[in-house]
Amino acid sequence: MSMPRAYTRLVKKLTVENLWLYIVKILLDEGKPLKAYDVKVRLRERFGIDPPAVTVYTVIYRMSRDGILARRQEGEETVYSVTERGVDAFRKALLFLEEVVSKLKI
Repeated sequence: MSMPRAYTRLVKKLTVENLWLYIVKILLDEGKPLKAYDVKVRLRERFGIDPPAVTVYTVIYRMSRDGILARRQEGEETVYSVTERGVDAFRKALLFLEEVVSKLKI
């Protein structure tokens, strides 16, 4: 039996369309800066999310531009880490999601 479209849309909204949450979690758990490619690999390995590389790179670029991630060069590679602003936004997002789930529980 296939899932209703509403469920499929919800999964997309809470994964691909909110990759920033998963990216922050990966970077916090790793405890060290990572290349965008390594983040993409971990999205697939840890969360089963496998968006196109361009999507991951675009989200990381926007996160950096918005101050959620810090970007720096390590030799010839660009690596990313979470900023204090990013940690704060992540915590607020988790609280919001917990509130939503609490209100929706049967």
